[in-house]
Amino acid sequence: MYQVYPRSFADGNGDGTGDIAGIRSRIPYLASLGIDAIWINPWYRSPLADGGYDVADYREIEARYGTIDGAAALISEANEAGIKVIVDVVPNHTSREHPWFVEALAAEPGSAARNRYHFQPGKGADGAEPPTDWTSVFGGPSWSRLPDGDWYLHLFDSSQPDLNWENPEVRAEFLSILEFWLERGVDGFRVDVAHGLVKDMTWPDMESETDELLTANSQENHPFWDRDGIHPIVREWRALVDRYEDRMMVAEAWVPSLERLALYLRPDEYHQSFSFDFVGTDWDPSEFRRIITESTTKTATIGSTTTWVLNNHDVVRHPTRYGLPNGTNWRAWLLDGPHDILDAELGARRALAANLMLLALPGSAYLYQGDELGLPEAWDLPIEVLDDPVWERSNHTRKGRDGCRVPIPWTSDGPSLGFGDGEPWLPQPPEWAEISVEAQEADPNSPLAMHRKALAIRAEELVVSETLTWVDSAPEVIAFNRGTIECWMNMGTTAVDLPADAAIVVASDSGQATSGASLKPNTAVWLRR
Repeated sequence: MYQVYPRSFADGNGDGTGDIAGIRSRIPYLASLGIDAIWINPWYRSPLADGGYDVADYREIEARYGTIDGAAALISEANEAGIKVIVDVVPNHTSREHPWFVEALAAEPGSAARNRYHFQPGKGADGAEPPTDWTSVFGGPSWSRLPDGDWYLHLFDSSQPDLNWENPEVRAEFLSILEFWLERGVDGFRVDVAHGLVKDMTWPDMESETDELLTANSQENHPFWDRDGIHPIVREWRALVDRYEDRMMVAEAWVPSLERLALYLRPDEYHQSFSFDFVGTDWDPSEFRRIITESTTKTATIGSTTTWVLNNHDVVRHPTRYGLPNGTNWRAWLLDGPHDILDAELGARRALAANLMLLALPGSAYLYQGDELGLPEAWDLPIEVLDDPVWERSNHTRKGRDGCRVPIPWTSDGPSLGFGDGEPWLPQPPEWAEISVEAQEADPNSPLAMHRKALAIRAEELVVSETLTWVDSAPEVIAFNRGTIECWMNMGTTAVDLPADAAIVVASDSGQATSGASLKPNTAVWLRR
């Protein structure tokens, strides 16, 4: 799977914002990668207060991205190229501009219109205090007060009011939305904040301080994350999706354990749920080995497989994460530094090795746009261009997610490095010209070439079986067998011996391919024995 962030993938009309026409123009490139499907972040009508995750109309395309007809053409053209199309669905909240919330604001407290969302009276004298002490994921309180005294819940930005999933009208509406897109040919859905729909409507305060992340961590019976009431909703969706041939759903479920994640993967619920363990893990071989072992073992017990991810539109890109010392809080580091602790070259080597390892694992692998180029985080974006609501909601204490959303460099020159005809909505680092698609197409030893080769081998040899067998190796090495291929990744600081009878078929370091006797540090290879 390949994640397309439409605002930053390709600009087809030269207005500085990526769009559907741009994605359509790059279908030959996507096909050349050897991917099976693209996941497109929200493309619905939206004020883009949170990059499209604030939806004003789930059945219309945002005008800056294109039209419904353009979306239908994209789905058709991608399918003709052998690529399935998965679209994002945002069921936890809407935009303030959604007709339902506009109606709710005009209605009286206690009205049916307000019951589609979570409106509550406040606490304290004259209801001047929020109904709970819950904190927004983006920072600050998760409640905002209206002039009539009612408070409304928003676990994200104040422009994103949370829906009330106890309301039958909400449940019926989203079944209708899913059916609308299934009828237009989408091959599946990625469900945003899949673990956050159901709230404890006794409105308790938190048992402990929140860390403003998307997971319940260790708190049992969390008041708004991963509540058991979610699962009957998912079963309704699955029953609908199963009426259509060869369609799927993947959950963004940030849950505290593999046992809880497994609940989302039962046969009548999601087909996939992202494993985010690698995203929050340092460059540590024992932790990588533990994650792989536990994930593959526990998903197998329920007849499912793991859905692997190293990057997405919400986290610092892993070439930068892996270039920081273990233990660094990379979200805070973007603003606070110290920035001289970043070893960008080391991070780039580690990220390519990790990608090659990821593509050898059983299950499904998701790549985020630019992963195949080795794009790092644009961590030094000027403050004045920041668009992510995290910057304002955190009172300028967190820089947010813009650095992983900078438009893709397609060419080695031009005002937006081939992204479009004009200046892009976020500025690209000038050095990205050297790692553009154009620059890498001409280099048989580039990261792009490595990904194409690995994806071709994966499609031909590694998807026929889900078996993974560990290979005896040094503690700093991740080594496993996938039938015809063995993957070795050296996470240590010195070279290690490779099997004498093995031939390297693909390597993360172009200099490694000719030196089969040992494996360099921060390098991965696929071997054939």
